[in-house]
Amino acid sequence: MKFSSLLPKLSLRWKIMLCVAIAMTLLGSILIVSMSMNLQAMRSLGGSYISNSELNDFSQKILQTEKAVETYINYRTFESIDSFYNFRNKVEISIEKFQKYPSTNEVKQKEYIVAQLTKSYISYGTKAIASQRANSHDEVAKWFDKALSCYNLLNSHIIELNSLRLQENANNYETNRRNFSFSTSISIVLFIVCSSIILLILYIIITSLTKPLVEISEVAHRVSKRDFDVPLFNLKSDDEIGNICQAFDRMIISIREYIDTIWEKAQTEAELREKEIEMQALYTDAQLKTLQYQINPHFLFNTLNTGAQLAMMENADKTCLFMEQVADFFRYNIQQKKQTATIDEELGLIDNFVYIMKVRFGNRLEFKKTIPEQKLNQTIPVMTLQPLVENCIKHGLKNSKGKIELKITMLEKFIEISVSDNGSGMDEEVRKKVLEMVKSNSSEFNVEENSEEGTGIGLTNVFMRLKLYFHRDDIFDIVSADDGIGTKFIIRIPAHV
Repeated sequence: MKFSSLLPKLSLRWKIMLCVAIAMTLLGSILIVSMSMNLQAMRSLGGSYISNSELNDFSQKILQTEKAVETYINYRTFESIDSFYNFRNKVEISIEKFQKYPSTNEVKQKEYIVAQLTKSYISYGTKAIASQRANSHDEVAKWFDKALSCYNLLNSHIIELNSLRLQENANNYETNRRNFSFSTSISIVLFIVCSSIILLILYIIITSLTKPLVEISEVAHRVSKRDFDVPLFNLKSDDEIGNICQAFDRMIISIREYIDTIWEKAQTEAELREKEIEMQALYTDAQLKTLQYQINPHFLFNTLNTGAQLAMMENADKTCLFMEQVADFFRYNIQQKKQTATIDEELGLIDNFVYIMKVRFGNRLEFKKTIPEQKLNQTIPVMTLQPLVENCIKHGLKNSKGKIELKITMLEKFIEISVSDNGSGMDEEVRKKVLEMVKSNSSEFNVEENSEEGTGIGLTNVFMRLKLYFHRDDIFDIVSADDGIGTKFIIRIPAHV
C-alpha cells in the first residue's frame, strides 16, 4: 500500500505524531552530527596548553627537590631528607614522559637535554645527601656545588623548553580554533537549513489538517449569531475532523428542523410561568385574608360573656369603662381593612387587651411590658401580638398566678419581640408539630380552640401569616422561658422593613 493512499486514512492523532516523529528524527540527526564535530574540535582545543601545564608542574617538583637538598645540607632534618626522596620519585616518574633519545625536532631535542640534566641533578643531589649523612664535609661541598650548578643549568633549559612548547601550542591552538569555528559554522548552517525544511513540511501538513477547523470556526461563529443559513461541509474524510464536520452538518439540519418548535415551546412555557406566578400571588393573598378573618370571631364570645358577668356583679361606671376597652379592641379588629400594622399600633391593642384580661382575672394576672422609647414604625401582619399574649395568659393562669412578659429588643439587624409565660411549658412534640406544620405551608393546621394539647387558633395563625408576609422560616421560634419555667414565643423582624 502506498504511503500517499495510507495518509488520508490515518486518524488525526497519528498524523500529528507522524509529523512530530519526522521533525524529531531530522533534528536528532543534526544534533548528533553537530555534537560530534564540536566535541572533536573542543578536545583538540582543550589539549593545546596541557604540555605547558605539565612542564610547570615538573619545574615545581625540581624546585621542591632542590629545597629539600639544601635544607638537609644546612640542618640535617629528618623531614628534609624524607621530602627529598618523595620529590625525587615524582621527578623520576615525570621524566619518563620526556624524549628518551636525541632528535632533530627542536622541542623533542630540548626535552631530551632536560631529561639528561634532571638525571644528573638527581645523581649529584643524592651523592651530596649521602656524604652529609657520612659526615664527609669535603664530599658534601663537592657534590652540592655540582648539584647546584646542574640545577641552575636545568632551570634555564626548562625555561627554553617551556618557551618552545608555548610557541608550538600557540600554533596548534590557532589551528584548532579555526577548526572549531569551522565546525560551529557548519553546525549552524545545517541547523538553519534543516529547521527551515522541517518548518516548511510542518506548515504544509498542519495547514492541510487545520483548514477544515478554520471553516468550522467560521460556521460556528455564524450559528452563534442565529444565522442558520450556512453551507454544509459534506466532508468525506475518515479522521476526527471529518467526523466533526459530519456531526456539524447533522446538527445544522436538526436545528433547522426544530427551531420553530423550540420557540413555540419557550413561548408556551413563559405564558404558563406568568399564569403560575399570578395564581400564586392570588393564593397567597387569599390565605392572608382567610387567616386574618379567622381572628375576628375568636375572642368575641369570651369577651361578651365577661362583660355580661361584670354587669351583673359591679356598678355601671366600671362596666362602662370595661365595655369601652372592649369596644376599642373590636373597633381595631373589625375596622382594620389593611393587612398590616405598625408595631406601635399592635402594642396599643395589647394595652386594651391586657386591661380587659385584668378586669376578668383580677390579681391572678401580672403583665410586664419592656419596650424601647423610640418609635416602632416597622410593619407586621395585623393581630400578630394579641394571639401570642392570649395564649400565654391561657397557659400562665393554669398556675395560681399568671405572669406574662412582653419584651422588645433592638438588635443590629433584627427587632426581637418575645412573649413569655410561667405556665407548665409546651410539650416538645407539640412544639415540633406546630413548627413543621407552618414550615410545610400546610393550610390544614389545627384550629380547635378548646383542645388542651393544641396551640389554639391564634398561635398557628400568627406563625403562618408571618411566614407568608416575610417569606422566611426563621422569623419565629418557640423556646422555654428564661427561668426554665413556661414558654417563650420569639419573633425576629428585619430592622429595615
